[in-house]
Amino acid sequence: MRTEADEASPLSGIDIDRAMTAFLGGLVAADYSVRTIKAASTDLRQFAGFLGTRGITHLGEIKRADVAAFITMLADRPQSYESVSDVAQAGQHEGAASKTPTLARSTIARKLSEVRGFLGFCVEEGLIVSSPAVGVSSPKLPRRLPQVLTPSQVSELLESIKGRNALELRDRALFELIYSSGLRCQEALDLQLRDVSFSSCEVRAKGKGRKVRVVPVGALALGALQRYLREGRTRLVGVGAQEEHVFLSRTGRPLSSSDVQRRLARYLARAGAPAGTSPHTLRHSFATHLLEGGADLRSIQELLGHSSLRTTQVYAHVSAAHLRKAYRRAHPRA
Repeated sequence: MRTEADEASPLSGIDIDRAMTAFLGGLVAADYSVRTIKAASTDLRQFAGFLGTRGITHLGEIKRADVAAFITMLADRPQSYESVSDVAQAGQHEGAASKTPTLARSTIARKLSEVRGFLGFCVEEGLIVSSPAVGVSSPKLPRRLPQVLTPSQVSELLESIKGRNALELRDRALFELIYSSGLRCQEALDLQLRDVSFSSCEVRAKGKGRKVRVVPVGALALGALQRYLREGRTRLVGVGAQEEHVFLSRTGRPLSSSDVQRRLARYLARAGAPAGTSPHTLRHSFATHLLEGGADLRSIQELLGHSSLRTTQVYAHVSAAHLRKAYRRAHPRA
């Protein structure tokens, strides 16, 4: 039996590519990051390419079965099939596909989420009656507990950054801030001078979906940030430059996430931190240490900028795992 989501809209003549262009234009207007817009464009063009292989070029022609078939195709196709042309030619390479690792379930879930967002936009704009993505299930993702450092490991890592030059002053301030306020790496890199308030000990962070939140900053992080702005940033910013980003590269440009990863790897080797530690590990450690210190999940949710408490609840599992590990290590009959 056909459902409402399967019925063609009276506006079925709307071209899919034009609708996608409007959707991406809305992301630009809403000030989403370049990375987010690029990922959305890639995922949606892949979806459009798949629909094209099924002879579908207009919004009203898309059925729930088409969205479900797209997800099935992603699950069956190898990692190399990322472009629209690859998808269109996928049926010609069955032998090669069987020998190549398939896309991760997290990648497939992200692509479905992008398709849902696009079709939801089309409903809101009156381009279709209802979303054909409703009822299409995401692949089940394995529960992975985030890696966290102990407070002493965090301290050793941060203390290993001595601040002997402008770049070390910057790095110390950056990593102190991420751990002190639970910022995502990109949130810290997007900070501008006007977003930092030393008088109220807060920073104004722009998170996912460009949602803005104000988070507290601890005394040690504020001290490192003040020293960087006073002694380090002045050496990095170009003469007469009007750059407003807080964290700058050697050339005075906004710092990139790849630069951060490379610099952190150097300090990790120096401090002997566990393999796999990343800037996001400091954010995970921030949340876990707050929970173990008595903070409630709702407060941690607000500090992290999570839209759902379910996302934050993973830290309860991390804390429980930490307690079990401490029990096994310390109890004589564990």
